[in-house]
Amino acid sequence: MPGSSSAHIAAISYYLPSGALTNEQLSEAFPEWSVGKIMNKVGISVRRIAGKEEFTSDLAVAAAKRLFEENDIPASCTDYLMLCTQSPDHFLPATACLVHERLGLSSSAAAIDINQGCSGFVYGIGLARGLIASGDVRNVLLITSDTYSRFLHPADKGNRSIFGDASAAVFITGDPVGGKLGKVVHGTDGKGARNLIVRNGGLRFPKTADDLLHKDPEGNPCNDNYLYMNGAEIFNFSLDAVPALVKAILKSNDLRQEEIDLFVFHQANKFMLDYLRKKVKIDPERFFIFMEHCGNTVSSTIPIAMKQAWIEGKIRPGSKVLIAGFGVGYSWGGTVLYF
Repeated sequence: MPGSSSAHIAAISYYLPSGALTNEQLSEAFPEWSVGKIMNKVGISVRRIAGKEEFTSDLAVAAAKRLFEENDIPASCTDYLMLCTQSPDHFLPATACLVHERLGLSSSAAAIDINQGCSGFVYGIGLARGLIASGDVRNVLLITSDTYSRFLHPADKGNRSIFGDASAAVFITGDPVGGKLGKVVHGTDGKGARNLIVRNGGLRFPKTADDLLHKDPEGNPCNDNYLYMNGAEIFNFSLDAVPALVKAILKSNDLRQEEIDLFVFHQANKFMLDYLRKKVKIDPERFFIFMEHCGNTVSSTIPIAMKQAWIEGKIRPGSKVLIAGFGVGYSWGGTVLYF
């Protein structure tokens, strides 16, 4: 394509709110769950929780400002702001517009929201790759930001043990720096939408009284105003979709599995990740897990883990990193990054 160029991830930063939910606090609220049992089940010791006056746009702005400061990137370089969230500040306008204003971006820079969850980071970089390849855009600021803690019922010990709040900011550019984006693979199966859902609160189903509780298939109290997750169905979906996704990513990018230096999957929970690693036959030293001190942060799990892997020297110049996101929707996607 005339004027087209490849896309690269030049920088990643993230922001974790100061609030926390520890295993000790969960065990105190649910005495039948010991601290050790929670840790063994999900691999998380602390989940970061946004404050009462801290919302998706606040986390997003904090992550983006940290990105600009840590990497000496002028905000004015941003041609396109993309905010991936399922917990927007408002129905409208797009939360990206609020973030655009607070960051002082140019009026010529676009700003849109993407309503996507666990695969959202991959979908976002796929869109950024296409925008940069078109020649219309040079630099994309992709922010993932969610406050899922607000979707969790106080009595829902299962989901409260998993999800945390966070934001990550990623600078994607047509300049040949950082990790080059390979071909992106996507997938969707809307039949699974009901298995991970906040049913009420939109236009189709209004909110009901919070005291209308019923039990989910695993016996947890739930209410349709809050997040519902059918853990067994999500687990089965992941076991089917992820191995096939990895094969598709490798085939699309003309690579063999042994050529990948590091695998970074969506950080759902440690039990699921361990199971997937064994099923896909990935060596432990090439499989990165980072969620113990932040929880499952939905669309931010992959960029947060990538940043930490870079800090620890697991990603370095010359590395090939396969990333895979999967979950709510059902949706899934992945690609290879060439550093």
